[in-house]
Amino acid sequence: MTNKRPDWEFKDRDVIILRELGRDPQLSARELTTVLKEEYDIDVSHVTVSKSIRDMRSAGVFREAIIPNEDYFTFSLMEFKFNPENFADHWRETMEFLRDSQYTLFYFLSDGEYQWKAVMMFPSREVQSRWLHDFYKDHGKMVHNVRSSVMTNVLKFGTEPQLFDHLKEDADD
Repeated sequence: MTNKRPDWEFKDRDVIILRELGRDPQLSARELTTVLKEEYDIDVSHVTVSKSIRDMRSAGVFREAIIPNEDYFTFSLMEFKFNPENFADHWRETMEFLRDSQYTLFYFLSDGEYQWKAVMMFPSREVQSRWLHDFYKDHGKMVHNVRSSVMTNVLKFGTEPQLFDHLKEDADD
């Protein structure tokens, strides 16, 4: 994953495609072509729509991830405080362990009280408990404290389509 903003000039069509995919990620290029024509009076071929999607994906404008229904997994927010005494010698192996764990959905740093945080998904509470035990055993010297919060009721999971509108506005500035 890169922290660099993609070099992409948004056309109105691109923003609409992102909005519509945000509304329904399963739309085919042919279906998107119909939506563009009927709802936005944009007449393009499904080949052009497909190429736009491919090019935006390739440029890093959006990422795709398969996220299973939350009823199949236990989602957790893990927060890790550093142990500064061991940071220099152990930060990389700890960071790579977290980043590369099969249970890590996404992993990030937060400001304020500088911490690593990860949203994780486990197939069961038992697997989560075992993972946490092994993490402490193998990387405990790197962390002062690990907070684990189980997300018991995921009430919303998705991107609102209108959120993409600012992309075109930013390009116009």
